[in-house]
Amino acid sequence: MVLVASGPQGGGAASGSVGSLTYSHNRFGMYVRNRTIPVNPSSSRQAAVRSCLQQLTDRWGQTVTALQRSAWNTYAANITVKNKLGQDVLLTGFNHYLRSNIARLQASATIIDPGPGIFELPEADPTFAITASEATQQVSFTLDNTLAWANEDDGHLIKFVGLPQNPQRNFFGGPWRLCGTVDGDSETPPSSPDAQDSPWPIVEGQRLWAYARISRADGRLSQPFRADALVGA
Repeated sequence: MVLVASGPQGGGAASGSVGSLTYSHNRFGMYVRNRTIPVNPSSSRQAAVRSCLQQLTDRWGQTVTALQRSAWNTYAANITVKNKLGQDVLLTGFNHYLRSNIARLQASATIIDPGPGIFELPEADPTFAITASEATQQVSFTLDNTLAWANEDDGHLIKFVGLPQNPQRNFFGGPWRLCGTVDGDSETPPSSPDAQDSPWPIVEGQRLWAYARISRADGRLSQPFRADALVGA
Protein backbone atom coordinates (compact mmCIF):
# COMPACT_ATOMS: atom_id res chain seq x y z
CA MET A 1 0.00 0.00 0.00
CA VAL A 2 1.19 3.51 -0.83
CA LEU A 3 0.58 6.41 1.55
CA VAL A 4 0.11 9.62 -0.47
CA ALA A 5 -0.10 13.24 0.64
CA SER A 6 -1.54 15.27 -2.24
CA GLY A 7 -0.52 18.87 -2.82
CA PRO A 8 -2.70 21.67 -4.19
CA GLN A 9 -1.61 20.91 -7.76
CA GLY A 10 -2.09 17.16 -7.41
CA GLY A 11 1.54 16.43 -6.49
CA GLY A 12 2.86 15.51 -3.09
CA ALA A 13 4.78 12.95 -1.14
CA ALA A 14 4.27 9.20 -1.26
CA SER A 15 5.56 6.28 0.77
CA GLY A 16 5.06 2.56 0.25
CA SER A 17 4.86 0.04 -2.58
CA VAL A 18 2.41 -0.63 -5.37
CA GLY A 19 2.96 -3.09 -8.19
CA SER A 20 6.67 -3.28 -8.99
CA LEU A 21 7.52 0.18 -7.61
CA THR A 22 8.43 1.52 -4.17
CA TYR A 23 7.97 5.22 -3.35
CA SER A 24 10.03 6.92 -0.67
CA HIS A 25 11.79 10.18 0.15
CA ASN A 26 14.92 11.59 1.73
CA ARG A 27 16.15 15.11 2.45
CA PHE A 28 16.58 15.78 -1.28
CA GLY A 29 12.96 14.90 -2.09
CA MET A 30 10.93 12.04 -3.50
CA TYR A 31 12.35 9.02 -5.33
CA VAL A 32 11.02 5.81 -6.87
CA ARG A 33 12.87 2.49 -7.11
CA ASN A 34 12.10 -1.04 -8.21
CA ARG A 35 10.31 -2.97 -5.52
CA THR A 36 12.23 -5.77 -3.83
CA ILE A 37 10.60 -8.41 -1.67
CA PRO A 38 12.81 -9.13 1.34
CA VAL A 39 13.52 -12.67 2.41
CA ASN A 40 11.94 -13.62 5.73
CA PRO A 41 14.77 -15.35 7.60
CA SER A 42 12.56 -16.18 10.62
CA SER A 43 15.45 -15.16 12.85
CA SER A 44 15.44 -15.45 16.62
CA ARG A 45 15.12 -11.66 16.86
CA GLN A 46 12.05 -11.65 14.61
CA ALA A 47 10.54 -14.47 16.64
CA ALA A 48 11.16 -12.54 19.86
CA VAL A 49 9.33 -9.43 18.58
CA ARG A 50 6.44 -11.52 17.27
CA SER A 51 6.24 -13.23 20.66
CA CYS A 52 6.08 -9.81 22.36
CA LEU A 53 3.28 -8.76 20.01
CA GLN A 54 1.26 -11.90 20.71
CA GLN A 55 1.84 -11.64 24.46
CA LEU A 56 0.66 -8.03 24.57
CA THR A 57 -2.32 -8.65 22.29
CA ASP A 58 -3.51 -11.41 24.62
CA ARG A 59 -2.83 -9.25 27.67
CA TRP A 60 -4.85 -6.33 26.26
CA GLY A 61 -7.89 -8.58 25.91
CA GLN A 62 -7.52 -10.73 29.01
CA THR A 63 -5.61 -8.76 31.69
CA VAL A 64 -5.91 -5.03 31.01
CA THR A 65 -9.10 -3.74 32.66
CA ALA A 66 -11.81 -1.73 30.92
CA LEU A 67 -10.75 1.32 32.93
CA GLN A 68 -7.11 0.88 31.87
CA ARG A 69 -8.10 0.44 28.21
CA SER A 70 -10.21 3.59 28.46
CA ALA A 71 -7.17 5.48 29.81
CA TRP A 72 -5.07 4.32 26.84
CA ASN A 73 -7.85 5.41 24.45
CA THR A 74 -7.98 8.83 26.10
CA TYR A 75 -4.20 9.13 25.86
CA ALA A 76 -4.33 8.15 22.17
CA ALA A 77 -6.98 10.77 21.43
CA ASN A 78 -4.63 13.47 22.74
CA ILE A 79 -1.35 12.30 21.17
CA THR A 80 -0.12 12.54 17.60
CA VAL A 81 2.85 10.67 16.14
CA LYS A 82 4.70 11.04 12.85
CA ASN A 83 3.88 8.69 9.97
CA LYS A 84 6.26 7.78 7.13
CA LEU A 85 5.58 11.11 5.42
CA GLY A 86 6.28 13.11 8.56
CA GLN A 87 2.60 13.90 9.06
CA ASP A 88 1.01 14.03 12.51
CA VAL A 89 -1.50 11.18 12.86
CA LEU A 90 -3.60 9.66 15.64
CA LEU A 91 -3.27 6.03 16.71
CA THR A 92 -5.68 3.91 18.73
CA GLY A 93 -5.23 3.20 22.42
CA PHE A 94 -4.39 -0.41 21.51
CA ASN A 95 -1.71 0.80 19.08
CA HIS A 96 -0.13 2.95 21.80
CA TYR A 97 -0.28 0.09 24.29
CA LEU A 98 1.63 -2.13 21.85
CA ARG A 99 4.02 0.66 20.80
CA SER A 100 4.98 1.46 24.38
CA ASN A 101 5.18 -2.05 25.78
CA ILE A 102 6.94 -3.85 22.93
CA ALA A 103 9.83 -1.42 23.49
CA ARG A 104 9.71 -2.12 27.23
CA LEU A 105 9.75 -5.89 26.71
CA GLN A 106 12.77 -5.51 24.43
CA ALA A 107 14.43 -3.63 27.30
CA SER A 108 13.40 -6.31 29.84
CA ALA A 109 11.37 -3.61 31.62
CA THR A 110 8.03 -3.86 33.40
CA ILE A 111 4.87 -3.93 31.25
CA ILE A 112 2.70 -0.87 31.91
CA ASP A 113 -1.03 -1.67 31.85
CA PRO A 114 -2.58 1.65 33.03
CA GLY A 115 -2.79 4.31 30.33
CA PRO A 116 -0.61 7.43 30.90
CA GLY A 117 -2.27 10.44 32.49
CA ILE A 118 0.09 12.98 30.90
CA PHE A 119 -0.81 13.70 27.30
CA GLU A 120 2.58 14.33 25.69
CA LEU A 121 5.40 12.19 24.34
CA PRO A 122 8.79 12.35 26.06
CA GLU A 123 11.13 14.82 24.39
CA ALA A 124 14.21 13.59 22.49
CA ASP A 125 17.60 13.93 24.16
CA PRO A 126 19.26 16.90 22.36
CA THR A 127 22.74 15.75 23.47
CA PHE A 128 22.43 12.22 22.04
CA ALA A 129 25.62 11.27 20.17
CA ILE A 130 27.79 8.21 19.60
CA THR A 131 31.42 7.21 19.16
CA ALA A 132 32.69 3.73 18.28
CA SER A 133 36.03 1.92 18.39
CA GLU A 134 37.34 -1.01 16.37
CA ALA A 135 39.84 -1.86 19.13
CA THR A 136 37.23 -2.23 21.87
CA GLN A 137 34.31 -3.26 19.62
CA GLN A 138 32.18 -0.90 21.68
CA VAL A 139 29.77 1.94 20.98
CA SER A 140 29.64 4.82 23.48
CA PHE A 141 26.43 6.82 23.84
CA THR A 142 26.40 10.40 25.10
CA LEU A 143 23.21 11.24 27.01
CA ASP A 144 21.78 13.95 29.24
CA ASN A 145 21.39 12.39 32.68
CA THR A 146 19.50 15.42 33.98
CA LEU A 147 16.41 14.52 31.93
CA ALA A 148 13.34 13.25 33.76
CA TRP A 149 13.59 9.60 32.61
CA ALA A 150 17.14 9.31 34.00
CA ASN A 151 15.99 10.46 37.42
CA GLU A 152 13.02 8.16 37.90
CA ASP A 153 12.86 4.46 38.71
CA ASP A 154 11.67 2.40 35.73
CA GLY A 155 12.58 5.07 33.19
CA HIS A 156 14.75 3.81 30.33
CA LEU A 157 16.79 4.87 27.30
CA ILE A 158 16.54 2.04 24.76
CA LYS A 159 19.35 2.02 22.19
CA PHE A 160 19.71 0.44 18.75
CA VAL A 161 22.68 0.30 16.37
CA GLY A 162 22.46 -0.17 12.61
CA LEU A 163 24.43 -2.46 10.34
CA PRO A 164 27.80 -0.72 9.61
CA GLN A 165 28.04 1.04 6.23
CA ASN A 166 30.69 2.50 3.93
CA PRO A 167 31.76 5.97 5.08
CA GLN A 168 30.39 7.79 2.03
CA ARG A 169 26.84 6.65 2.71
CA ASN A 170 24.53 9.45 3.87
CA PHE A 171 21.24 7.64 4.57
CA PHE A 172 20.35 4.53 6.52
CA GLY A 173 17.03 2.78 7.17
CA GLY A 174 18.04 -0.52 8.76
CA PRO A 175 18.53 -3.25 9.77
CA TRP A 176 18.92 -2.38 13.46
CA ARG A 177 19.84 -4.38 16.54
CA LEU A 178 19.22 -3.64 20.19
CA CYS A 179 22.38 -2.33 21.87
CA GLY A 180 21.40 -2.27 25.52
CA THR A 181 19.33 -0.09 27.79
CA VAL A 182 20.25 2.70 30.17
CA ASP A 183 18.09 2.54 33.29
CA GLY A 184 16.93 5.59 35.19
CA ASP A 185 17.34 5.83 38.96
CA SER A 186 15.66 8.27 41.34
CA GLU A 187 18.71 8.35 43.63
CA THR A 188 21.71 7.86 41.32
CA PRO A 189 21.09 8.77 37.66
CA PRO A 190 23.14 6.94 35.02
CA SER A 191 26.50 8.30 33.96
CA SER A 192 27.43 9.53 30.50
CA PRO A 193 28.83 8.32 28.18
CA ASP A 194 27.47 4.78 28.37
CA ALA A 195 29.55 2.14 26.56
CA GLN A 196 28.09 -1.10 25.19
CA ASP A 197 29.48 -3.95 23.12
CA SER A 198 28.54 -3.41 19.49
CA PRO A 199 25.88 -5.84 18.24
CA TRP A 200 27.77 -5.93 14.91
CA PRO A 201 31.50 -6.37 14.16
CA ILE A 202 32.85 -2.87 13.45
CA VAL A 203 35.97 -1.71 11.56
CA GLU A 204 37.73 1.65 11.59
CA GLY A 205 36.37 4.04 8.96
CA GLN A 206 32.90 2.52 8.71
CA ARG A 207 29.89 4.76 9.28
CA LEU A 208 27.64 3.70 12.11
CA TRP A 209 24.09 4.86 12.83
CA ALA A 210 22.26 4.55 16.13
CA TYR A 211 18.88 5.57 17.43
CA ALA A 212 17.28 5.66 20.85
CA ARG A 213 13.86 6.01 22.42
CA ILE A 214 12.95 7.18 25.91
CA SER A 215 10.44 5.12 27.87
CA ARG A 216 9.00 6.89 30.91
CA ALA A 217 7.88 5.03 34.02
CA ASP A 218 4.23 5.71 33.13
CA GLY A 219 4.63 3.94 29.77
CA ARG A 220 4.99 6.97 27.47
CA LEU A 221 7.44 6.30 24.63
CA SER A 222 9.29 8.98 22.66
CA GLN A 223 9.72 9.18 18.93
CA PRO A 224 13.12 7.75 17.87
CA PHE A 225 16.07 10.14 17.71
CA ARG A 226 19.30 9.39 15.84
CA ALA A 227 23.03 9.96 15.68
CA ASP A 228 25.85 8.69 13.48
CA ALA A 229 29.66 8.60 13.56
CA LEU A 230 32.68 7.09 11.83
CA VAL A 231 34.20 4.14 13.66
CA GLY A 232 37.55 5.03 15.21
CA ALA A 233 40.67 2.92 15.63
